[in-house]
Amino acid sequence: MSDKFDVIVIGAGPGGYVAAIKAAQQGLKTACVESWTSKDGKSQVLGGTCLNVGCIPSKALLEVTHKFEEASHDYESMGILAKDVEINVAKMQERKLGIVKQLTGGIAGLFKANGVTSIHGHGKLLANHKVEVTDKDGNTKTYEGDNVIIATGSKPIEIPPAPFDGEHIVDSEGALEFEEVPKRLGVIGAGVIGLELGSVWARLGSEVTVIEAQDKFLPVVDQQIAKDAKKQFEKQGLNIVLGARMTGAEVKKNQVNVTYEDANGKQEAQFDKLIVAVGRRPFTDGAIAEDSGVKMDERGFIFVDDTCKTEAPGVWAIGDVVRGPMLAHKASEEGVMVAERIAGHKPQVNYDCIPNVIYTSPEVAWVGKTEEELKAEGEEYNVGTFPFAANGRAMAANATAGMIKIIADAKTDRILGFHAVGPQASEIVAQGVIAMEFGSSAEDLALTCFAHPTLSESVHEAALAVSGGAIHIANRRKKK
Repeated sequence: MSDKFDVIVIGAGPGGYVAAIKAAQQGLKTACVESWTSKDGKSQVLGGTCLNVGCIPSKALLEVTHKFEEASHDYESMGILAKDVEINVAKMQERKLGIVKQLTGGIAGLFKANGVTSIHGHGKLLANHKVEVTDKDGNTKTYEGDNVIIATGSKPIEIPPAPFDGEHIVDSEGALEFEEVPKRLGVIGAGVIGLELGSVWARLGSEVTVIEAQDKFLPVVDQQIAKDAKKQFEKQGLNIVLGARMTGAEVKKNQVNVTYEDANGKQEAQFDKLIVAVGRRPFTDGAIAEDSGVKMDERGFIFVDDTCKTEAPGVWAIGDVVRGPMLAHKASEEGVMVAERIAGHKPQVNYDCIPNVIYTSPEVAWVGKTEEELKAEGEEYNVGTFPFAANGRAMAANATAGMIKIIADAKTDRILGFHAVGPQASEIVAQGVIAMEFGSSAEDLALTCFAHPTLSESVHEAALAVSGGAIHIANRRKKK
């Protein structure tokens, strides 16, 4: 194996492996370094956090538990009699691992098909574009790349009041591996990860309490959407405690004793398992030499410009280690952009059009500005909403919770924000992303023909409602 490459990527997560494949497709000699090793310690595992212990396994569990909940509670009203439905947790976990194995193995196949050299070991950026790789036995080898892309991802944040013990107090990875349904489950953090993981086990029968330090529920989400979502989650049995600061967690007699402070003073709670999901931090530990020329802030984020260039010539950084939302698809888009820029092209990521999704039930998804952001900026805007309760396809699917909300500039009618809570929101939000990417107005969507009956008709109606022209709900009276 030659030690010289056009591009060396450190990290094979959704940012890194996509960057490596795209670079190879541009005719660049490319290597990708990944340290993740299988549990038996024998082989390299590609795909990073997302495919192995994040996006994919969590969605596998969410899908199974959603179907279980439907069979247990909703089928009878639809005329389907399915008595004494049970969940086999071991089988559910086995299926999850099968999906992960298939996808991670698929990346190895894609590397081979595209001519990417896969290097197993811990990569460390040195000065002058050199990358030192340490294998599992401690042996080191140095490679040189004309360009290096850092894509080392992120790891869960551990908080002093609740240190992980791997059994009773766990991070998001541990929460995906429970072998039985905990009777009482505590979740620290009411963000995307906390709500998704809490939902998984709540559907299977856990009594779930979500403890959140913020006073607002989902503060980054449009608050009309957030309030609707919170109402649905609480109806499902999630106990969401806001404005609560964790002060301690102690394991005694096989249970976790938690203490926290809220507006009513000191509180106590007992759980069988405690998931800590307060966010993630860049995983740059031991990945960047001090003399590499790459600059980081005190939290470990690497400084980059709008095209993901670091301050060191020929060194780029993408995904969770740089500014912006920690999202797999954002990392992938940055990976494509960087690979094409190295090849001499000039693409740019449109950071205003990156969708966000919470895969609960109902799902929550959005792109662009919230109403609160626009108010704070003093922008004039119009809003159109449409509830799934008035959508025929949603009624047929027994999934009428939630709404679509479209926000458009009052002067130009250009869509500024697209928000959804409800069935298939993760898929429907793509319609908003495409519209905004093409600079669409609300009228453009209103003049578009949508198939009937579909959930997407709610997008059509929300667009019509922006100008007070919705057909299937009463419109707000226009101010005179």
